[in-house]
Amino acid sequence: MKSFVAAVTAAASCVLATPVSAQLTPTSLTLDQALVAAGAAAPAADAATAALAAAQAARDVAALRPNPQFQAQVENIAGSGAYAGLRSAETTIGISIPLELGGKRGARVAAADAALLRSRLQAAIAGADIRQQVTQLFVEAVAAERRAMIATDQLRIAADAARVAGLRVEAGRASPLERQRAEVARLNAEAQVERTRRLARAAAQNLARRIGRDPATLDLAWLDTLPPAGPPRPIEIERTLALAAADAELAVADAGVRLARSQRVPDLAIGPALRRLSQTGDTAAVISVAIPIPVFDTGRRAVEQAAAERTRADAERRATRLDVEQAITDAQAEADNAAVTARTASGPALAAAQEAARIARIGYREGKFAQLDLLDAERTLAETRLAAIDALAAYRLAHARLQRLTAPAPEGN
Repeated sequence: MKSFVAAVTAAASCVLATPVSAQLTPTSLTLDQALVAAGAAAPAADAATAALAAAQAARDVAALRPNPQFQAQVENIAGSGAYAGLRSAETTIGISIPLELGGKRGARVAAADAALLRSRLQAAIAGADIRQQVTQLFVEAVAAERRAMIATDQLRIAADAARVAGLRVEAGRASPLERQRAEVARLNAEAQVERTRRLARAAAQNLARRIGRDPATLDLAWLDTLPPAGPPRPIEIERTLALAAADAELAVADAGVRLARSQRVPDLAIGPALRRLSQTGDTAAVISVAIPIPVFDTGRRAVEQAAAERTRADAERRATRLDVEQAITDAQAEADNAAVTARTASGPALAAAQEAARIARIGYREGKFAQLDLLDAERTLAETRLAAIDALAAYRLAHARLQRLTAPAPEGN
């Protein structure tokens, strides 16, 4: 009997739940490192950089003046009589110089400047999107690894409980049914370990694809960081990326209206040239002036189109403001609620569940509690630990969404 008590005591001491934070080891990949690696490997960042370069080139093109044209004209050839052949040919050579009127070049440059600003904001938006995506994948990978650690710990607890049940049955202090129940719990715990490990590997692989490297180990303790309790801080949305992008779209539309109006003013083309008179061998200057006649296309419909685009951009900006305010309010409430849940699940609730499981193990060992009481306490402990991980992950995801919504526009825009 003494050997039985010693064995049970040793088994019970092994099943005392160890906090997950105490099992964490120093890691090699932090969120900041993952973000840096993702920024260097993200195709979206390359696309945004190329789009910005294209917008800059378009700005340079918009500032250029129209090219002059070389003109050559031969008259009085291939006729009859004195004009047969090339004997009476008169040759004129010169250039045609376009003169833009109505402020076309300035309007074109203003439109290109607005498009360049929009491209800069789109590049910043791409960076913010990459940060949110990588943060989400990092949270999922860390949470999956933490769940796998909990499942492994629960398997150890279930295995020790099965050994204790076996010892009780062999000592005649319990029915064989208790050993069967404990074995079922152990088998279920083994299956849970396999499932959580598979999910953890998948989450790590998804993160590796995004950052371009294999995250051998992760900063698991990062998930436990929570903000101090208190009222939410006010958020200024005027300089957020979303509103800045809407403002840029409105600026592009405004520039489009100005450009369309400038196009209604006809341009001039002046053509200074020299003409050689074949009969006398003399040369003479020729000046031509060309101006289009706006009969069929007066440009009025183009101005109306640009004005309609401007109205649409203004309406979309107002809608964007409402959407951003609502999304920020929802994300802030979600983050605050998740933080409250995480504090409770990882604090008082987890401590109570651990204490209940400890008491149930001691009581079961001493024959004061039934096995069902022990199994229920262990199940509650496992559920509470998983709930804490879920709440911490939910807070991190909500906080990442809030950061994306409130990301400031680059300075100078």
